Formats: sequence, C-alpha cells, structure tokens
Amino acid sequence: MFLKFNPISESSRENTNITLFHADILKNEKHKKYINNSTMIKICAGKKNDRLENYDAFLELPSSIKEFNAAVENIVAKKKFILNSSISIKSYSLDKNEKKLSNIQGHIILTEKEVQLLELFLKKNKPISKDNILSLVWNYASDADTHTVETHIYRLRKKIADKFKDQKFILNNKDGYYL
Repeated sequence: MFLKFNPISESSRENTNITLFHADILKNEKHKKYINNSTMIKICAGKKNDRLENYDAFLELPSSIKEFNAAVENIVAKKKFILNSSISIKSYSLDKNEKKLSNIQGHIILTEKEVQLLELFLKKNKPISKDNILSLVWNYASDADTHTVETHIYRLRKKIADKFKDQKFILNNKDGYYL
C-alpha cells in the first residue's frame, strides 16, 4: 500500500512523519481519503503522466534512493522554513518572510529592523535597555550617541497604533522597552 516512516536528521531530532505511496493507490477511495486527510508529508511516486499536484513531492519512477533522499530533505527544509517564519506575538502573527504583522483587523508591512526588534523583545521577554538594543540589533557600541532606537520604536508604535489602534503593543519603563 504505502510506506510510512520518520526520518531523523543530524540538524533536527523532531518528528517528521512521511508517507510514500504509489499513484495507483489513489484509485482506492478509502486509501485516497486516508492520505488526503493525513497531516503527514506526502510523497507520491509514479509515471510522469501520474503527476499529482496535491502532495508535497512527486517522484518519477524509476527513482534512486538519492533522488528520494533529496526530495525528503527539500520537503523537510521547506516545512521548517515555513514553521520558523511565523511567530505569535500577543494577538498578532508575525510572518518573518513577508515582514508582515497581522491580526483579524488586517496587516502592516515591517522593515527588517522592525522584525529584528520584535524578535528581540519576544526572545528576551523582559525590558531591554536602549544600549542593549543598539548592540544586539544595530551592532553599535553602547556609548554611541544616537536616537536610532527611539526613532525606530516610535515609527513601529505609530504603524501599529494607526492600523490596529493598539497603544500598548511596545511598552517601556526605567529598565527599557518590552512587549
């Protein structure tokens, strides 16, 4: 019928369920429904004219182990990339690839530095001083006399307030800025 397995890579020890099946199995409605409803990574193998678009990869038969391995590596890398590109922040979703912050009201487009700022605030989960932000985001020395941090945070707050009417997204106190 089909082959279900869980590869382990050197870079990741997380579970990745993969199903390898021949295109002919999809002629059976029970099997087709099982595969289509599965959350596993799906690799369909068959003849060139069997190529199906609803699956993560297609292997033209005959295929070598090297081709199969390359398909698995590509799929897993894409899935990890997508998974790592989306971050939840409060009631928002940050898409790092598209540099987009969104919620049910819509979205705003961010600059690369704004994305880095939000990632830093989320990672630290506590107030971060202006000097630390300068050092971690801009690689400036802590004694640099600049208003870069204040300017970027002001602009980011304004974008968020204008679109989402959220005045309390980025907060600050005597210890620094935080979410």
